[in-house]
Amino acid sequence: MSGAAAIHASSWAAALVRISPYTFSAIGIAISIGVSVLGAAWGIYITGSSLIGAAIEAPRITSKNLISVIFCEAVAIYGVIVAIILQTKLESVPSSKMYDPESLRAGYAIFASGIIVGFANLVCGLCVGIIGSSCALSDAQNSTLFVKILVIEIFGSALGLFGVIVGIIMSAQATWPTK
Repeated sequence: MSGAAAIHASSWAAALVRISPYTFSAIGIAISIGVSVLGAAWGIYITGSSLIGAAIEAPRITSKNLISVIFCEAVAIYGVIVAIILQTKLESVPSSKMYDPESLRAGYAIFASGIIVGFANLVCGLCVGIIGSSCALSDAQNSTLFVKILVIEIFGSALGLFGVIVGIIMSAQATWPTK
């Protein structure tokens, strides 16, 4: 029996339960903003390089195709907004209640919310960047395609908003124990 108890004490579940819920919360908040900014940067890189290349052939596309870069930047703003919302969910808890199930649930809820928002915005940034790239290249060839592809880019940008909505709903589960 002591061997089974020793195995249980060194399991991943036992290790995760011993990590402070505030640590999980801080990691979730950092992932929310960090991965969202990564998605925005990646999308801007994809869109910007195609925009510059296509603008050599057709300089008229430069100003109106900057909307794609703005959509990518909105992805980073989504991450900042959710990070601020998640930060406001943190409350001080007495050390005697630090590892109560309610504290663990709150820490895990903020952690999960940050992961969902961060990775949803990463994929959204890539999506908007790829569509923005194709929009710039298509617009350089045929200017009538700009509005049609812009509508598709708006739908791609909605992916980030879905992640924000799900993250906010999940963070509503974060209630810390009262003192």
